[in-house]
Amino acid sequence: MGKSPEDKSKTSEFFSNLKTKTPPTNSAGFGGLKAAITHAGKYMKVADAFKISLKMNQKGGFDCPGCAWPDPDDERSSLGEYCENGLKAMAEEAQDKTIGRAFFAKHTVDELSNLSDFEIGKSGRIAEPMFLAEGATHYKPISWENAFKKVGNHLNALDNPNEAIFYTSGRTTNEAAFLYQLFVREFGTSNLPDCSNMCHEASGSALSETLGIGKGSVTLDDLYKAELVMVIGQNPATNHPRMLTALEKTKKNGGQIIAINPLPEAGLIKFTNPQNPIKLLTGGTKLADVFVPIVINGDVAFIKALLLKLLEKEKSTGQVFDTNFIKEFTHGYESFIEDLKHYDFDECLKLSGVSKDVFNTVFDLVLHKKKIIICWAMGLTQHENAVDNIRELVNLLLLKGSIGKAGAGTCPVRGHSNVQGDRTVGIWEAAPQAFLDKIEAKYGFKPTNKHGYSVIDAIKAMHEGKAKVFFALGGNFISAVPDTMYSAQGLANCNLTVHVSTKLNRSHLVTGKEALIFPCLGRAEKDYQKTGIQTQSVENSMGIVSSTKGILEPCSDALLSEVAVVCGIANATLKERSKIDWLAYQDDYNLVRDDIQDVVAGFQDYNKRLKQPSGFYLPNGARERVFKTKTGKANFSINKLPKWKLKGDELIMMTIRSHDQFNTTIYGLNDRYRGVYNERRIIFMNREDMKIRGLKEQQIVNLKSEFNGVIRRVNKFKIVGYDIPKNCCATYFPETNVLVPLDSYAHTAKTPASKSVIITIETD
Repeated sequence: MGKSPEDKSKTSEFFSNLKTKTPPTNSAGFGGLKAAITHAGKYMKVADAFKISLKMNQKGGFDCPGCAWPDPDDERSSLGEYCENGLKAMAEEAQDKTIGRAFFAKHTVDELSNLSDFEIGKSGRIAEPMFLAEGATHYKPISWENAFKKVGNHLNALDNPNEAIFYTSGRTTNEAAFLYQLFVREFGTSNLPDCSNMCHEASGSALSETLGIGKGSVTLDDLYKAELVMVIGQNPATNHPRMLTALEKTKKNGGQIIAINPLPEAGLIKFTNPQNPIKLLTGGTKLADVFVPIVINGDVAFIKALLLKLLEKEKSTGQVFDTNFIKEFTHGYESFIEDLKHYDFDECLKLSGVSKDVFNTVFDLVLHKKKIIICWAMGLTQHENAVDNIRELVNLLLLKGSIGKAGAGTCPVRGHSNVQGDRTVGIWEAAPQAFLDKIEAKYGFKPTNKHGYSVIDAIKAMHEGKAKVFFALGGNFISAVPDTMYSAQGLANCNLTVHVSTKLNRSHLVTGKEALIFPCLGRAEKDYQKTGIQTQSVENSMGIVSSTKGILEPCSDALLSEVAVVCGIANATLKERSKIDWLAYQDDYNLVRDDIQDVVAGFQDYNKRLKQPSGFYLPNGARERVFKTKTGKANFSINKLPKWKLKGDELIMMTIRSHDQFNTTIYGLNDRYRGVYNERRIIFMNREDMKIRGLKEQQIVNLKSEFNGVIRRVNKFKIVGYDIPKNCCATYFPETNVLVPLDSYAHTAKTPASKSVIITIETD
C-alpha cells in the first residue's frame, strides 16, 4: 500500500547538524560573492555560469527568474547586474543534471516523497514528459502528442468547464500567460488562481480601492530622490537583494530609512555592495537610521499611533498635512479624521510593542519629511487584516501628500519575476468586465463573467470533489499553499493533475488519480520555433515591460516552451470548435504580442517598443495623480485594530524564508544572515519566552495550531533563541505551512494569514 497524499506532502523530519552563530550585521560583500560563485560552480557547467553572469538582467539579455525587482533604466553594472540569490535561482533552473525515464524507473513516487524539498529540487532538470497512470508506482515517459490528447480528453469529459482549475506561477512570461488565460476563457471558465492570491493580492485590493491601481506608484528614480523610505514587513537582503543597491543610493543622496519588522535583518543594518570594489575594501553602507522591532501584526496599531500624533501636531501648527493635496485629490478625509479620534495613542503604541523612545525617533522623521516612500512585502500582506495594513499606509502617505510626486509613493515589492505581468495580461479569476469585452471583440467568443476560484477556493473545490482536473503552469503548488494536509487531499481527489515545470518538486509527488509532468524551457534557454529564436517579455514591480531572450542551448531536445505547451493543449482540447489558430502563435510570438496590444491597455506598438533596450513603462494613474477609483479621487479609509488575542502559553507565529531559499525553492540549508546553519526545522523564539516555559536552546519540540476547532500539528522542531519580540516566533515555510488554517485569510483578498498563526509549543 502506498503512502497517503498527506504523507507525500510532508518534508523530511530528520535533523541535520544544526549550528548557530551570532547573526551578522552586514550583508552581501565578499560573503555574498563567495556564496553565489560556490553555488553556481557546484550545480552548473562553468561555461554556462559565465555566460549567464554576463547576460542576466542586462539590456538585450534575459530576465532573472527570481524576484521582480526592476533593472536600472540607465547603465547597468558591468560586473554583473544580479544578486547572490539571482545566481542561485539560475543555478537551480539551469543545473547540469537531467532526469528522465531511467531516473523515474529507478525511483517510485513514494520513495521520492521521502526526500526533503532540498533533495527533490536537486534531483535535476526534467528531460522529457512523464505520465503516472492510475494505481501506478512509477512515472513513465509519454509523447507530447499523447500527453496533450490525455489533457484534452480529461477536460472534454468534464460535466462543466468549472470543474477544471488552471493555476499560474509568477515566472510565466507575458506571452505564455496571455495565451493561457485566453485558452481557459475560451474553454469556458474563469478558474485562474495564481500565486498573487497567496502574496500581494491584499496589496492589489487595497491599492485599487484607495488609489485606483493595484500596483505601486514609484520608480527606481523615486527611491533615489526620497527624503524618507519606510521598509515594512520585508527582508530585502534575502528576498530582493538588488533593492539594497537602490537604498544605498537613497542614503548617498541624503535620504533616511526606517526598518519596521519583528526580526532585525542584516541587510537593512548594513550593506556592502559587491558591485563596488571600493566598498568591498573599505566597508559597507549603514542603511536603516532606526530599526522598529514591532510585534507580529502590530502594524496598524503602530501606524495609527503615528497618525494620532501627526494629527495632534497638525492641530497646533497647521503645517504637518499637505492640505492642498488633500482638498484637490482626496476623498473621505473628514470621516477618516473623525474615526481616528476614537483611538487612544497609548493603547495603540502598547499593541504595536514598540517603545516610546523608538516611536519618538520615527515620529520626528515622518513629521519633517515631505517625500516619503513606503515599501512592503508579505510581512504585511499575509494576515486576516492585511488589506487594512496597506490601506493604513496609504492614509499616512495621503496626509503627507506623498503620492504622485518625485521621491514619494507606494512600493509593494513583488516576490516573483513576472507575477505582476501575469495579472496585467489577464491571469485573474476576477477579471474586470472591460477586459472580457475586449476578449469578445477580438476573438468572437463571449467569456464567462462569473468569477472563478482563487487559490483558497480552488483547494476547497478540489477537496469537496467539485473540481476534477488541476493544471499548474509553473510553481510548486503543494509547497506554497496553506493547510498542507487538507490541500494534499484535495489534489488527490482530482482525476488528473498536470504540472509544467523545469525541475522536480514536491507537487509532482502529490497527485490525482493520473498525473503528468510537462518539462519546459528555463528562462536562460534558447526558445527555437519555426520563425527562429523567440523573444518574450516580463513586467517588473515598477511596471516596466522588458524583453527576455535565452542564451543557453536547451538541456534536452524534448523540452517545449510554455507557449508551445499552452498552444498544444488548447489545440488538442478545443479542436475545430476554437475560433483561434493556436499553432500560429507557437510559431511566432510576435503574433501573440500583436493580440495583447489589442486587448490590454498600455501595450500600444508592443513589438516595436519591446525592442527599446530598457523596455517601456505601462501607464500608472497614481503616479500622475489620476485616481481611477469610484470617487475619482484618492480615498482615505477607515481601518480597525486587529482583534486577535493570545491566551495562556500561546505564541503568534509568522512563516519566513531562509537566505538559502526563494519561495518554495530550497537552495541550501543555511540562513547565514540569521546565523543558522545545516537545518530548516527550527523555531525562532524570544529567549525570555523560552525561560518562562522552561525551554532550552536546540530543544526538540512539537508545534500545534488550533483554528475553529480544528487542530494542526508539526513535529520535531529545534528551538533557536533570537531577538524577536515577546510572544512572537518565526518558522520557515514550507515546513510549517501545515499549521496555517485554510479559513484564516485576508478579508477582500483571501491571502492566507501565514504571518499570524497562533500556536502552542508541546514537549514530549
